[in-house]
Amino acid sequence: MNFWQHLQQASHSGAAFVWVTLVFFVVAFILFALLPRERFRLRTALLLFALSLVGLISAASFAARGGNANGSFYRWTTWASLLLQGFAFVGVASSLVFDILLASIRLRPPRILRDLILAFAYIVVAITSLSIINVDVTGIVATSAVITAVIGLSFQDTLGNMMGGMALQMEKTIGVGDWIRINELEGLVKEIRWRHTSIETRNWDTAVIPNSVLMKSQVLVLGRRAGSPRQHRQWVHFNVDFRYSPPDVINTVQSALRAEPIPNIARSPQPDCILLDFKESYAHYAVRYWLTDLAADDPTNSVIRTRIYFALRRVDIPFSMPAHSIFVTDDDASRRQRKSREEISDRTDAIGELELFATLTDDERRKLASGLKYAPFVRGEAMTRQGAEAHWLYLITKGEAEVRVSIDGSKSSERVATLDAGDFFGEMGLMTGEPRSATVIALTDVECYRLDKETFQDTLMSRPEIAEDISDILARRRVELEATREGLTDETKKLRIRHHQIDLLKRIQNFFTLDK
Repeated sequence: MNFWQHLQQASHSGAAFVWVTLVFFVVAFILFALLPRERFRLRTALLLFALSLVGLISAASFAARGGNANGSFYRWTTWASLLLQGFAFVGVASSLVFDILLASIRLRPPRILRDLILAFAYIVVAITSLSIINVDVTGIVATSAVITAVIGLSFQDTLGNMMGGMALQMEKTIGVGDWIRINELEGLVKEIRWRHTSIETRNWDTAVIPNSVLMKSQVLVLGRRAGSPRQHRQWVHFNVDFRYSPPDVINTVQSALRAEPIPNIARSPQPDCILLDFKESYAHYAVRYWLTDLAADDPTNSVIRTRIYFALRRVDIPFSMPAHSIFVTDDDASRRQRKSREEISDRTDAIGELELFATLTDDERRKLASGLKYAPFVRGEAMTRQGAEAHWLYLITKGEAEVRVSIDGSKSSERVATLDAGDFFGEMGLMTGEPRSATVIALTDVECYRLDKETFQDTLMSRPEIAEDISDILARRRVELEATREGLTDETKKLRIRHHQIDLLKRIQNFFTLDK
């Protein structure tokens, strides 16, 4: 026989040897391109196949030169080559079956099950390759049973870890991507291996826990509920003095938390506020919300605390202080009067900047200033919402906000303007009771003064003619916007101003019940 015939005989595939080799390389290279994550396994399979070809060529060359085909060199070289070739086929077949065929039908068996199948396949390949070269495998199997018993007794802990890892993946008690808590340890499951499970904590640490320990411990899987998205309930506690009504505190906090979506917080169930307990000198409250990104617990808690702080400040509800705290301040009557005069002066100056109140006298502005309420907002809060009824005006003294409008009831909204210090909004709600025409969102922390209808009503009642001046200003502001959109002529603008002024004056008079 020539070299080629000896090569076919050594490969035990006959004339199909070329086609088997060609198909193997074609499939391997296609998988190499399609499965980047399996390239290490495929690269190993290609290397093993190449080594098997070297071994087969060596055995064929030896036989072609007159070597003994029944000798030890030929037999064991052929066996080693067939063994490597079988391992290479198993490696490529595993990627084809598990990562292409099963993945196409969305079936992903646990990694440990895949490893077990591969281990069994390798054993079958080894025994088959021995039988091909006429080696009696009966003694080997008997000897391996004894060796297995010895190993089982010697490596009980290791085997316990392996069996624990198999149980975790087969039962799907814990899976990669789950957030779990074991005693004081809390983190994300990144990998479940034969011997251990790796958990990444929020501190960028990785805990390696033996699977046997994991199976014996009480494990809490965070945020998992059958048929529901993964979200975990968080608690944020705060205290408020007994002087303030619990319904007022709860409604204020809940309204602030539900007004605008907060990142990493579920919309359903909505955040809520509850009264937990009565202490010596204060009521103990808590906000409960459902966290969707379990890695962002502390940052999201911080956002919630900030929203609570600003919401309570807007309605003049302070947090409680320890009952035994004593504050000593040199606070005589002259100091209080001076502080009050400075505050009223600042508010009066702010009102004086508004065109809407340009016709008011200094005394009338000071009267309004004394009735203004401090209203801070935190970044991201809705300062007012489109369609809401709120009979007050906001004057921004610090910060920046954006005006957003939704059209035809659409859930999405468009940004139409930006407001900053010195701007005001809500004048139509204050003067006519008209629902809000836009949503205003705080882009930064914003400080405002709020002018309520009740405060402004006294000024209008004492001098009703102010309503005419204000209606004229509002009409001109409205027509200026219409002229920008429609390109109105000067004559048309005058007619529209007159029409709007008459309509607005009637609405103001009706809203404030002024004598016409």
